[in-house]
Amino acid sequence: MAAEASTMTKRAVRREERRTAILALARTHFNEHGYGGMTMSALACALGGSKSTLWAYFSSKEELFAAVMDELVAEFGPTMAIDPDEAPEAMLPRYAADFLTMMLSPQIVALNRLVIAEASRFPELGQMFYARGPERRHRVLADYLAAQIACGRLRRADPLVASAQFHHLCQSGLFIRTMWGVCGGADVAAIRQDAERSVRLFLEGYAIGSEREPRRP
Repeated sequence: MAAEASTMTKRAVRREERRTAILALARTHFNEHGYGGMTMSALACALGGSKSTLWAYFSSKEELFAAVMDELVAEFGPTMAIDPDEAPEAMLPRYAADFLTMMLSPQIVALNRLVIAEASRFPELGQMFYARGPERRHRVLADYLAAQIACGRLRRADPLVASAQFHHLCQSGLFIRTMWGVCGGADVAAIRQDAERSVRLFLEGYAIGSEREPRRP
């Protein structure tokens, strides 16, 4: 019984290792050939196995791409911790810097370029990317913003809209210039400066006590 369990465990480990190898190579193929140019046959050949073996892990290119995105979300998501009790002035600058650092990583820049290049030909790709990436991230921060609105730190607004606006502010500087090839990344100081600028603009519009929203008695 113990030997059988050990064999099953080894098989599970080998299967997980094989899946990890497939995803790593798939990232490279998607980046080099685009979504439309990447084929399951070419990937299977590069892996050194048959297409049927690849399909035992992923039944389609769409499923494979979704798994690549989920892996990236899992890889980078934990770095952006949110303390629900921390005031926006303290929490948002740290969150913005972590978010911008993630967005400037070569993997995320490459993924965004890929989706932008292919979304007109494959609308489902853009929808999949948005649902698994930006929308998921917007909803996570929206929960925090809703709590801040409820306790009177931020003015009344749709927290999901506010979250999207905050993320877009964070992406309006270094990230856009990197996407366009104007700059090749940034150091920690530049990221912090960009993050703080985004937070300042956001709080000018949403913070209770700002010029646009006087504190109510």
